[in-house]
Amino acid sequence: DGVLVEGIIAAGLTAVMILLFLGSWRSTLIVAVSIPLSILTALIALKALGQTINVMTLGGLALAVGILVDDATVEIENIHRNLAQGKPLIRAILDGAQQIAVPAFVATLSITIVFISVVFLDGAAKYLFTPMALAVGISVMASYLLSRTIIPTLVNFLLRGEVEHHDAAARPSFFGRIHHAFNRGFEGLRDRYVAGLGWALAHRPRIFGLFGLALLSAALLIPQVGRDFFPKVDAGQIRLHVTAPAGTRLEETERIFSRVEEAIARIIPDSDREAILDNIGLPDGINLGITDSANLSTADGEILVSLRHDRRGRTEDYIRRMREELPRDFPGVGFYFQPADIVTQILNFGLSSPIDIQVAGYNGEVTYKAAREIEARLAKVKGAADVHLHQGIGAPRLHLNVDRIRAGEAGLTQRDVANSVLVSLSSSFVVQPSYWADPRTGINYPVSVQTPQHEINSIESIDTIPLAAPGLTSPQLLGDLGTIERKVTPVVATHSNVQPTFNVRADVEDSDLGSVGAEITKIV
Repeated sequence: DGVLVEGIIAAGLTAVMILLFLGSWRSTLIVAVSIPLSILTALIALKALGQTINVMTLGGLALAVGILVDDATVEIENIHRNLAQGKPLIRAILDGAQQIAVPAFVATLSITIVFISVVFLDGAAKYLFTPMALAVGISVMASYLLSRTIIPTLVNFLLRGEVEHHDAAARPSFFGRIHHAFNRGFEGLRDRYVAGLGWALAHRPRIFGLFGLALLSAALLIPQVGRDFFPKVDAGQIRLHVTAPAGTRLEETERIFSRVEEAIARIIPDSDREAILDNIGLPDGINLGITDSANLSTADGEILVSLRHDRRGRTEDYIRRMREELPRDFPGVGFYFQPADIVTQILNFGLSSPIDIQVAGYNGEVTYKAAREIEARLAKVKGAADVHLHQGIGAPRLHLNVDRIRAGEAGLTQRDVANSVLVSLSSSFVVQPSYWADPRTGINYPVSVQTPQHEINSIESIDTIPLAAPGLTSPQLLGDLGTIERKVTPVVATHSNVQPTFNVRADVEDSDLGSVGAEITKIV
C-alpha cells in the first residue's frame, strides 16, 4: 500500500509540474493519462514474463513515474511550438511527432539499456533487482510507444477546442493566468542563467579549474563513502539472542530472561514498545525444520521486541543502548542481535549475522584456538559489534562408563544400557515412537514413558535407573554396571568436509559492511 500511495503522489506532483509549465489542463490530462497506460502495459508484459506484483516491481514502477511523462511531455511541448508557428492542428501534430521521434527514441533507449546490467547479477541480488529493472525498462518503452500512438490521437481530440479558443483571443483561463505568472518568474531565472553562462564562457580557464577541483574533491571522498549490500531497514523489530553460561537449566534461563526483559522495558518506554516475546531453549525436531532459530541448548534463547508504528525513538538507537547496558548489567551472559526483518534475513542468506568467518581444520584444539584468536582481533575492529563464537564450549556433562564385562554377565549389551537410560531420561519416544489416534478426530498424539524429572535430582538417583532388555531374568540397576563422571563437552559440534569447524560471527554498528570486511581480510 505504501508503494502505491507513493506512486500516486509522484503522478500527482508530475501533473502539477506539467500544468505549471504548459498552462493547459487538457495537455496535463493527456500526459497524466500516459502514466496509467504505461503502467498497465508494463504489468501485462511482466505477467507474460512470469513476474508478479510485489514490492520490487511496484518500487520500479513508482521510480519510473517521473520518467514515463518525458516522451509525452516533450511531444506535447513540441506540438505547442508548431502551433505557435501558425500551423493547423493536424499538421502541428504530425510535424511535432516526426521532429522528436529519433531523439526521444534514443533517450528512452538510453534509460532502458542502463538496466540491462541487472541480468549479470547472481545470488539474492539477482532475484531482488531483476523484477524492478524489468518494471522500469518495460514501462519506459511502453511510454515511448504510447507517445507515438495514443498521445497524438488525444491531442487531436482534446486540443481542438483549446486551439479554437486561443484563436478567438479570449481572456486567459484560470490555469492560463497561473501559467503566465509562473512563466514570468521562470523567464527571470532563465535570464540570470544566460548571464551566468555568458560569464562562464568568458572565463573558461577559471571554470575548468573549478570543475577540476570539484572532480578531485569528489574522487577524494570516494573512500569515505560506505559500502553495504543493502540499505538498513528500520522495520520496528528487534531480535535479541541471549546466551546464559553453558549448561544452565531451562528454569534458571527463564529467570535470566525475565530480568533481561525488565532491563529492556527500562530502555524502551511503553509508548514505543508494543510487545515482547521470548523463545527459550532448543526447538523440538518438528519445529526445528521450520524455524531459523539459532538456539543451541536450554541455556540460550531469543527475545523478540516489536515497536509501535508511531514510535519516537529509532530502532537503531535502542539497539545501541542495549548493546551498551545489557552486558554491563548481566555479566557472564552473552548478547547479540539477529536480523529481525525479512529483507535482512534474506540478504544474510539465513545466517544470524552478516559476518560469518568459518575456521576449519583437522585438529580441533588448534582450530578452536585459532577461532578464539580471530574473535579477539575482530572485537577490536572499529565498527564490528556482537562478536561471538557460535559454537559454545565447556558445557557440563555426565559421562557414563559401562563395565561391559559385568553387563555381559548380566545379559545386557551396551545398546541395552543406552536405550534404558534414554527411555528414563528422554522418554521412550526417542527410542521407539508411539502414537495414539483419537477415534473422534483422527488426530495422532505421541505416547511416551519417562521417569518424572523431579525424581532425577542427583547422580545417586541416576544410579538407580533400572535396566531392561529382552530375555533379562533379573532386574539390574545402572549403578551396578557402570560409573558416572563429571566432564565438559561442546554445546554444539559443527563439521565441514569432516573437519571440525568454528564460526566467528559479528554485526556492524556505526560503520559500513565494506570497511569492516576490509579489516577482516587483513585478519584472516
